[in-house]
Amino acid sequence: MSDNVAVEYPDVSFVRPCNLCPHMKRITLAKIRHALETETVEVTVDALTAERARASLEAMLKVGPRPRRIRQAA
Repeated sequence: MSDNVAVEYPDVSFVRPCNLCPHMKRITLAKIRHALETETVEVTVDALTAERARASLEAMLKVGPRPRRIRQAA
């Protein structure tokens, strides 16, 4: 997700703490698909963490896409 945001906002410096995280590297689309299809994996978070995460995501979504810059030929 941070890579997509970084492309839209190239002038902003982002901290990416999970770039080298071995746990994130274990997640694949195939594993996500399997978990969704079989409903064998359940993730639970406490109410405070869920509330804070939801607020962060809603704030990011409010920003919306940045207008595209049109480059003019020199």
